[in-house]
Amino acid sequence: METRKEHWEQVYATKQPHEVSWTQNLPKTSLDFIHSFKLTRASKIIDIGGGDSKLVDYLLDEGYQNITVLDISEKAIEKAKQRLGKRAAKVNWIVSDVTAFRPATTYDCWHDRATFHFLTKHDEITTYLEIARKAVKRFMAIGTFSDRGPIKCSGLEVHQYTEEELEQQLANGFEKLKCITEDHTTPFDTTQNFLFCSFKRNSL
Repeated sequence: METRKEHWEQVYATKQPHEVSWTQNLPKTSLDFIHSFKLTRASKIIDIGGGDSKLVDYLLDEGYQNITVLDISEKAIEKAKQRLGKRAAKVNWIVSDVTAFRPATTYDCWHDRATFHFLTKHDEITTYLEIARKAVKRFMAIGTFSDRGPIKCSGLEVHQYTEEELEQQLANGFEKLKCITEDHTTPFDTTQNFLFCSFKRNSL
């Protein structure tokens, strides 16, 4: 049976950005949430499942100096590095399944657009949340498919979330700040409904 890593390596090896549904030329909602945290330019930001997303480009443009991008696919990260050229050296790149991630530091902002909803088993979700509690010092921005979103993506099952369920999952360690839903228009001109929420780390 194909592993999760094999699946994503194959996707990024064979498809261009305009051939995958999650592509965004401007990740406006993600940037809006990150801006709402009023971070300094020296704050540590990690993009979970960042792949070859352009979020890192915009964060570099804005002068953020401590950016980490984590993705399960080495091929995705290679593509992002090629796109960024010399600027790629300013980013900390980590190839890892998020559930196997062992953070060596803490982060002021944990951003995840469309990774969490691929974790459909209880133990995977529990592991993710345990890692986030260890790694997040201040804020989290997380985007998942809403209960009106797709039930599959890239051929894989996903877990749809309501605002209440996402808040409940993060209740141990995080306080909800804000949630919105938005329609993401894919490169194929279809629509996917996302739930985006921001959270603040509870005092330890």
